[in-house]
Amino acid sequence: MTGTPRPAPAPPPPFDPELRVALGALGEAAREPYTPENLAARQERDAAARPRPTVEQLRADGRFEVAELRAPGGPGGPEVTLVSARPAGTDGPLPLLYYLHGGGMIMGNAWSVLPQLLRGWALPLESAVISVEYRLAPGTRYPGPLEDCYAGLVWAAANAAALGIDPDRIVIGGKSASGGLAAALALLTRDRGGPAPVGQLLLSPMLDDRGDTFSSHQMAGVDTWDRSSNATAWQALLGDRYGTPDLPPHAAPARATDLSGLPPAYVEVGSAETFRDEAVAYADAIWRSGGQAELHVWPGAFHGFDTVAPGAALSRDARDARTRWLRRVLARAVQS
Repeated sequence: MTGTPRPAPAPPPPFDPELRVALGALGEAAREPYTPENLAARQERDAAARPRPTVEQLRADGRFEVAELRAPGGPGGPEVTLVSARPAGTDGPLPLLYYLHGGGMIMGNAWSVLPQLLRGWALPLESAVISVEYRLAPGTRYPGPLEDCYAGLVWAAANAAALGIDPDRIVIGGKSASGGLAAALALLTRDRGGPAPVGQLLLSPMLDDRGDTFSSHQMAGVDTWDRSSNATAWQALLGDRYGTPDLPPHAAPARATDLSGLPPAYVEVGSAETFRDEAVAYADAIWRSGGQAELHVWPGAFHGFDTVAPGAALSRDARDARTRWLRRVLARAVQS
C-alpha cells in the first residue's frame, strides 16, 4: 500500500519588484545550490571572498571600542573567540546583543557581521555587541557549534561587570543558520538554567532538518537558499543523525514540543523563501505554549533579501521593524 502522494507545489509567490531586479543582477550563480560534492570548494571560495575586518578597521577611527576575547569552551571543547564591541565613550552597563553569524553552519565568521551590527544597532540603541566565532560544520558537527555559543554566553554573563554589560538585558540573535542556532541557544540555556536572555531575534531562522514543508518544495530552485542547499548544510552539521526521529530539539528547534519559558521572540521570514513555513510554525508553537512572539512575513522577499538589496523599501522596513522590537524589548527589561 502506497502513501498519499504529495500534491505538486504551487507556483512560488512573486518576488517584490525591487528585490527581483537586484537578484536578477546577480545572475544564476546566486542560486547555485550547495551540494556534498561542491561543499569544500564553496567553503574555500567563501572564506576567501567574505570580508574579515580587523579590530582596527572595526574601531572606525575611534567610533567604537573593539576587542577580541577568549572564553573557556564547553566540556572537551577549545576556547571560544568572541569579538566584543560598543560605541566609544559610553558609560555604565550597556544592554548586549549576543549575535551569532549566519552562513548555513558551514560558512561565515564573527568579524564580517559587525560593521552592520554596530551601525544599525549599537549606535542607535547604545548597546554592546558580542559576535561569536563558533566552529563550522562539517569540521565540527552538532553539538559543537551550539556548545561554543553557550560557553561564550555563560562567560559573558559571568563577566558582565568587567565587560560593562547588563546581564539582565541580553538579547540573543542571528540570521539564517544562526537564527536557528539562536533559537537552539534559547532552548539550551532554559533547559540548563543558564543566563536568561530577555529576547531572541530570529531572522529567517533555519529550524527544521527534515526539510519537508510546503515552502521548501515550493521554492526549490527558486530561492537563493533552497532545499538542496539546506539538506547539504544539515547533513554537514548532523552527520548520521540527520533526519533521524530521535534528534534532540537543541539540534533542530522545530523538533521541540515544549516552547514554554522562552524569552520573547522576534521571528522574521520572507513569503518567497524556503524557511517561510517553518518560521511561521515556530512562532505559532511559541504562542501555543503561552509565550510571546512577533512574526513578520515580508511579502515577496527571498532568503537574504536585505543583504542583496539593502536599499530596497522592503529591506528598509525590515531593518526598522527589527530595531523597534529591540528597543521595546530592552525598555521592558528596564521596567520589569
